[in-house]
Amino acid sequence: MAAPTPEDADGGSGAPPGSPPGSPRPGSRPCPRRARQLLHMSVLSQSPSPCGRFLAAGNNYGEVAAFGLAAALSAEATEDNKRPLGCFRAHQGPVYALACGERHLLSASDGEIKAWSWAEITKKGCKEVWTRRPPCRSSLEVPEINSLQLNQRDNSLILAGGDGAVRVMDLETGTFTHELRGHRDYVHCLALRDPPQVLSGGEDGTVRLWDLRNGAQVQVIEVHKYEECSRPQNGKWIRCLATDSDWMVCGGGPALTLWHLRSVTPTTVFPLPPGQQHVLFHQDLVLACGQGRALHQLQLSGEPRGRVPCTPPALRCLCLHPPAPEHKVLTAAGNSPKIDVFTNLGYRAFSLCFA
Repeated sequence: MAAPTPEDADGGSGAPPGSPPGSPRPGSRPCPRRARQLLHMSVLSQSPSPCGRFLAAGNNYGEVAAFGLAAALSAEATEDNKRPLGCFRAHQGPVYALACGERHLLSASDGEIKAWSWAEITKKGCKEVWTRRPPCRSSLEVPEINSLQLNQRDNSLILAGGDGAVRVMDLETGTFTHELRGHRDYVHCLALRDPPQVLSGGEDGTVRLWDLRNGAQVQVIEVHKYEECSRPQNGKWIRCLATDSDWMVCGGGPALTLWHLRSVTPTTVFPLPPGQQHVLFHQDLVLACGQGRALHQLQLSGEPRGRVPCTPPALRCLCLHPPAPEHKVLTAAGNSPKIDVFTNLGYRAFSLCFA
């Protein structure tokens, strides 16, 4: 049998060494395999770099791509600036979550977290700095890690698990210091609240408030039991949440709703279709996305401020970037290899692309 050629090794694409299988050579069309991947690609997670110049994005094929966001936003930008500076296989499973540390990008998949150096992430052959695997109850149980939150106050990482647990990891030592149990099903989302507390939302229809100092459960809100936001035909699962002081917004099966946490009162039900996937507070607005090609801007009183068309047919994740003097930037991604870039939150300027 003949020895494999370089074309065989990279799927016939002629891609540089270290590129994901099927990646095209610079300036060429994707090979058939990669073209098929792009048809079914979803971008599940995003993270800005600490300097704000780069964007990391993770997809359902386990790849992480690094984009030069500052270069793509410049007046001299070309189409090449909208493609990844580097793209590598980070995990065997999907990249469900990304988080930005001062020196490292953290990525999460099925049963593992990896750290990557921001200084190396655009280079070929990028290697992980470390890998950590949360303890599992059995060798057959490898739960996905659906959300990451970095607590810079004590240099810890909070993980939402597919086994119903919320875990806290000390980033200095790599040890898991707390395992917060209470959810009866998948934990989908996390949101940090000050003082040192974290909110978690899950498939069981509850939002739970935890004290990170001692791991105690402080509060449980069964969202689906409130008539104002209940949507029984869509299920009770909580897919997205965000918090700002004494306020929380959450949604999924139930309607996207603004809550006052101290009184545990739903104050505003937003007029959006079911299945919202990601939500953010931004100044006096709530930004939300889910099914449909649109980024929704909502006033806290419930009135729509704007509905901005997007490229992906459904959106999974939003990312607000550190403000630059000339730009206020938000990126939105979902069921597409394209990541929409918005300037001033009301205008889709262009799209980055994994291709």
